[in-house]
Amino acid sequence: MVAIAWAPLYAHPLPAGHRFPMLKYELLPEQLLREGTISEANLFQPAAATAADILPVHDSGYYLRLRHGQLTRQEERATGFPWSPELIEREVTILGGTLACARHALQHGAALNVAGGTHHAFRDRGEGFCLLNDQAAAAAWLLARPELGVRQVLIVDLDVHQGNGTASIFREEPRVFTFSMHGARNYPHRKEQSDLDLALPDGTDDATYLQLLAEALPRLLDEVRPDFVLYLSGVDVLATDKLGHLSLTREGCRRRDEYVLGLCHRHALPVVVCMGGGYSERLTDIIEAHANTFRAAQNLWG
Repeated sequence: MVAIAWAPLYAHPLPAGHRFPMLKYELLPEQLLREGTISEANLFQPAAATAADILPVHDSGYYLRLRHGQLTRQEERATGFPWSPELIEREVTILGGTLACARHALQHGAALNVAGGTHHAFRDRGEGFCLLNDQAAAAAWLLARPELGVRQVLIVDLDVHQGNGTASIFREEPRVFTFSMHGARNYPHRKEQSDLDLALPDGTDDATYLQLLAEALPRLLDEVRPDFVLYLSGVDVLATDKLGHLSLTREGCRRRDEYVLGLCHRHALPVVVCMGGGYSERLTDIIEAHANTFRAAQNLWG
């Protein structure tokens, strides 16, 4: 059975008119339950991450200022969210969810977090709706426990925005290979250097996108030889997305997820999936594209 991390506080209230579609974290599990893709038994409520989980990838000074509401106005503005104790509780719970998913995936092959994929969080700062880097924390957690047998982690970041925070955190860590396939002219304007960056031109369609992915990912599995995969399945690659400039259809996005997860399944690679971004005008487009990720996982591991 596929384990899915989710908690009601994932859907954190934001000021009216805020552009981040927080409601998706409430509607997505409802949709999956209603259609029968998952049952209540799939869902688990994660515990909040501890400082010991977070500090391997974040500076203690930043974490303490974040925890206690001591960010400058400029730093807070860069995150995109108004600070509150409830927001921080959400962030540490999401990070805890990705860590718990890593434990589940080691045992059962795959696990998914309804949120997460906060790849714009650097060691010492947050940006772009990302305050703490959950996938970085999970990679560090896995590598710090030799008894788990994870010696090499591959991060497959297919959000439309480059995983700049993740690339920066692991710049000097050869045991984590960062692969980011993103829009060349999209946020962040100053890119970091991943181990492999595929920067796509505006308007990239399904066929081109899927061909490039099919050329890159099998080669990485052969060359990197990962023991564990962290997959960021952002749906802001859709043509309907307000903040992305690619032209994938919902069908193309579904095929992308089926391809990545299918490769992991065939290679018996444990994989944790985090949802990442999605900013289409219609919430239905976001929910359906995210739901396809869960449907693909259930078809393989359910």
